[in-house]
Amino acid sequence: MKVRGARDVLLRLVREHDVLLESFRPGVLDRLGVGYERLREENPRLVYCAITGYGQEGPDRGRPGHDINYLARGGLLGLSGGSEDEPPAQAAGQIADLGGGALMAAFGILAALHERERSGMGQLVDVSMTRGARSWLAMVAASFFASGAVPRRGGLELAGGLACYRPYRCADGWVALGALEPKFWQALCRGLGREDLVERHLDPAVAGELEAVFRERTRAEWAAFDDEHSCCLEPVLDLDEALARAGDDVVAVEQPGAAAPVRLLGPPVALSRTPPDGTRPAPPLGADTDAVLAALGYDDAGIAALKAAGAVAGPDGVPEGSFLA
Repeated sequence: MKVRGARDVLLRLVREHDVLLESFRPGVLDRLGVGYERLREENPRLVYCAITGYGQEGPDRGRPGHDINYLARGGLLGLSGGSEDEPPAQAAGQIADLGGGALMAAFGILAALHERERSGMGQLVDVSMTRGARSWLAMVAASFFASGAVPRRGGLELAGGLACYRPYRCADGWVALGALEPKFWQALCRGLGREDLVERHLDPAVAGELEAVFRERTRAEWAAFDDEHSCCLEPVLDLDEALARAGDDVVAVEQPGAAAPVRLLGPPVALSRTPPDGTRPAPPLGADTDAVLAALGYDDAGIAALKAAGAVAGPDGVPEGSFLA
């Protein structure tokens, strides 16, 4: 009853709605009778987006994994970090989950919806988090294809291989130097009184000389130096420092169940005519179940039966505001 009831609800839903998003391993929904081919019979306009670790096809399709695994298999993790003598550096953000999965899904769904305006037909959007994360290496991969030289951790131009583009330890922390273009490098060298370094813009050996220079001043002093010389030099901030500078990028949300407003990061994209609202609270788990089922034609007895069978979950017994229950 649980599977059959859930299947019936989903079949009704896709008749009325044009986008479905799921993140099961390939084949799971097919075994339950609600895979893409079955659902498109109910609604040929359906845009069905499946987010998986390794995609719908191929020998790895059934492998389990997490963000770190997808970055490892995609080549990004192996290139992250200071040198091959050190362990690969794990990113603080979930590159594969968010950048390779969620963002690629949004892009793919919008592209499929745009195409549907011309054809009238939906399609399957196959999002592989490994493939999506690997796309972030487009420039690195292109260089490898062109030269045949295998890139190594710590040797990439934009990941530690250039003295003009890397972090440096200073007197009270770290600063990030991004003087990639000659004009910024010249501004740095002249501000330091080191005209002798101007012609050594892309010389990796210069890093050793700059390390001693950067240790002589604090982050605040280097920030003031950049204000004066404009050489793409910024302090490396801890998260509390970064958020203190974020201003309106941090929003307060009146979340049901929370004793006080919840502070969150707001939408990262600004739109001039239709600005996004990042202050709407998330609904408690199951809050809309009854309304959705009623809209699909279920009466009170039918809704109660689905809940009793475990085919759907309502708000009863779920703490308001919780996403972990």
